[in-house]
Amino acid sequence: ILVFKFGKVLILGDPICFFFFSFPEHNFYFITYLSPLTFFFFLLKILTKDSVTISVDGVVYYRVQNATLAVANITNADSATRLLAQTTLRNVLGTKNLAEILSDREEIAHNMQVTLDEATDDWGIKVERVEIKDVKLPVQLQRAMAAEAEAAREARAKVIAAEGEMNASRALKEASIVITESPAALQLRYLQTLTTIAAEKNSTIVFPLPIDMLQGIMGTHF
Repeated sequence: ILVFKFGKVLILGDPICFFFFSFPEHNFYFITYLSPLTFFFFLLKILTKDSVTISVDGVVYYRVQNATLAVANITNADSATRLLAQTTLRNVLGTKNLAEILSDREEIAHNMQVTLDEATDDWGIKVERVEIKDVKLPVQLQRAMAAEAEAAREARAKVIAAEGEMNASRALKEASIVITESPAALQLRYLQTLTTIAAEKNSTIVFPLPIDMLQGIMGTHF
């Protein structure tokens, strides 16, 4: 409790100690709560640096650190701290892109806490913590970002498939070189292919014939 007499602080102490005393008419007393306070802001509209309108939910934890400054230096420290928190949030997020806000939420909250703590120091207010709970985007922007993410995933899938085809072609090239050096390897590969086909219980088996052999047969008849 603070007791003012002719504009000067007369008493500063626990309210329990003053319940048995009466104050003269020219004295004014103020009761200040020193326990931690919270301020929630819901769906606060903010325009980012890249011109995207977002809605932010958050909370500010603060307390009165110096009751004399909280009463003497400002009319309503609680209301002023809340207004300053909203203004600081708009100023800080207004200098960030949407991607930075979504990825660097903890760093932004810490910068806000430091800025608010310095600004409210003359008011006897200690800002202990700032938390950004949620960042809500417009529905159209959500759809656009989902379409962009899907297109990026499809592009990466095509690149991966192309790299797989390239690696497979290199492996086939190396295998063809090995088979060319050893004619018996080609015959073994041919028999292995027939074994694989027969294991599937197919009624039709295709026997591959070398093109050179076909050209020789056709050359003898025509």
